[in-house]
Amino acid sequence: MTKQALLNQIKLNDLELKNRVIMAPMTRSRADNEGNVPNDLMAEYYTQRAGAGLIISEGSQVSKQAAGYINTPGIYTEEQVEGWKKITDAVHEEGGKIFLQLWHVGRMSHPDFHNGELPVAPSPINPEAKSFTPEGFKDTVTPRELTVQEIKQIVQDFRNAAENAINAGFDGVEVHASNGYLFHQFFVTSANTRTDEYGGSKENRARILFEVLDAIKEVVPVERVGVRLNPSLHNSFGITLNEDTIPTYDYIIEKLNDYKLSYLHLSEPFTDVSDVPHAEPNVAKRYRPIYKGNLIINAGFTQETGNKVIEEGDADMVAFGVPFIANPDLPERFAQEADLQEPDQKTFYTTGAKGYIDYPSLAEVEA
Repeated sequence: MTKQALLNQIKLNDLELKNRVIMAPMTRSRADNEGNVPNDLMAEYYTQRAGAGLIISEGSQVSKQAAGYINTPGIYTEEQVEGWKKITDAVHEEGGKIFLQLWHVGRMSHPDFHNGELPVAPSPINPEAKSFTPEGFKDTVTPRELTVQEIKQIVQDFRNAAENAINAGFDGVEVHASNGYLFHQFFVTSANTRTDEYGGSKENRARILFEVLDAIKEVVPVERVGVRLNPSLHNSFGITLNEDTIPTYDYIIEKLNDYKLSYLHLSEPFTDVSDVPHAEPNVAKRYRPIYKGNLIINAGFTQETGNKVIEEGDADMVAFGVPFIANPDLPERFAQEADLQEPDQKTFYTTGAKGYIDYPSLAEVEA
């Protein structure tokens, strides 16, 4: 067994993690019940992965309005809180740590989720993408522009959801301000053409994120709050990068230093942006010198590149998504230098146990 940067302990303010292998948030669509309540199957899934230094849960909608994918769990009803309690208890019994990811998809939704009403967004611009509805994938529609009053309500929804998450036993929360969802739609001028205090300047376009953080820290210690961003997302989820994009993220990430967050969770570009004007192809390298707190990096890392990015000082932790699907004991496999199992992509968003809780651990394989 070689000494690996990924397997070193780390402190996130007052929270001690046993390793730096973070389980990335992944939509798995198993909350297939009337109230989108987390269930026993999900408890088994997360418990199997409690060897991660930190589990970041799948995105969980902060309100009914926030939904945009079928069978995704929420965190806005008492039943959902009770369902999550079983999961956090089970993870903690296995010595794991778990944050809940707070989610509002904005325009990446469909009228099928809203009794025929339009989804909401900063501006009435169709992302020209697909929404995963109860009747399968459907084309997105032109959303309805949010009023200022409705934006203030969304800020409260995030505050309430964060409080619910702590009541459900989570160690902290992550604000999903990434991947083309509501906050991302506010940040970029390709999706936000507002002329009020939530549009125009980069300060205005970023305003909602900081209002949400200020609201959340009234109910959750800010040391237990993370933020996820994807600065160089381009031509995905309806987001187009332009000359305003990276300067906006420079401003956001610099300002996040004013909050003593648990961590900042960044994604490297999902597609090759080396030839895209105004893009930043090396997200960790750009933002490590700017951001003073703990930095998680994500997107396409392997054991080798994960160790390297930490050794080179460009990140403190690495979030792994797909590898955790088929390898519930991923840190142990890294420790043993074991081969990784391949996931069945056909079962990523289906219901039931198949392709969800039936991947064996290394110990089970060897037995």
